[in-house]
Amino acid sequence: MSTEQHDADAYGQELARISHHQHEATDARFMVFQALAAVGIGHEQADDIVAKLEAGAVAGAHTWISESSPPHGSEQRFEDGWFAGVRDVASYLLRIADTTATAGRGRAASSAMLVAHLQQPASPAPQEAPEPVPGPAAPALDAKDVLAAVERFPWAVAAPGERHWPDGGDFLDVALSAVRPEEREGYIERLEAFVEQHRPRLEEMLRTHGPGSKPASHGRYALIGQPETLVIVERIESAPFLLRRQWEKELETVFLDDLEFVWGPRIRLSR
Repeated sequence: MSTEQHDADAYGQELARISHHQHEATDARFMVFQALAAVGIGHEQADDIVAKLEAGAVAGAHTWISESSPPHGSEQRFEDGWFAGVRDVASYLLRIADTTATAGRGRAASSAMLVAHLQQPASPAPQEAPEPVPGPAAPALDAKDVLAAVERFPWAVAAPGERHWPDGGDFLDVALSAVRPEEREGYIERLEAFVEQHRPRLEEMLRTHGPGSKPASHGRYALIGQPETLVIVERIESAPFLLRRQWEKELETVFLDDLEFVWGPRIRLSR
């Protein structure tokens, strides 16, 4: 094995471990919000408590980095470079801690909304796709045609009875609103090509985080398995900033954050 291949494998293993810790932290945060809500802690106070805990974890990393030392017996130039790098990393960690301590607003409320959704009785699957809801910002694309197209990929979506939302029209409307006017002609054909191109990735996402999976049992990743999600991930790849801007106007960002985390886009816009 070449040095380059070994380095690439080692880096891939590091990314996998980081992804594991991020996933575990997301589940833990969700359970903490549930526990705080159960004892009467309000959403704003719960957000403050969790943000301070997360900022403290970053501060601990700052301390560990700041107290590190170069290998014993290193040359002076190496030591000077080492400490300069340590100062840069420590300063960056401090900025992250400051930001984390004041960020994260709305996460407790989003957690409560997910819990309320899970406690609702399951709705029967509709016999046919609903008519698109008219409105001033309704997409020019026909939502029924788009749904009919993505339903032709059963290996990428959950069975109707296993889906969280038998009618995911709100999610589809927002995703389609992120399709630019110049992209609408031939969009369905390009969407179908996108799904075929990413078949292994979509199958893995449904298997690991879809309905019935361990992550989904905690109430997260509720969009995975929805047919509308195929449009959403296509937009995550093609127009991530426009999608998020449209999403934040209409929907809770926790759903998009979860999907973005699992999909692993080139540009990650969630925290």
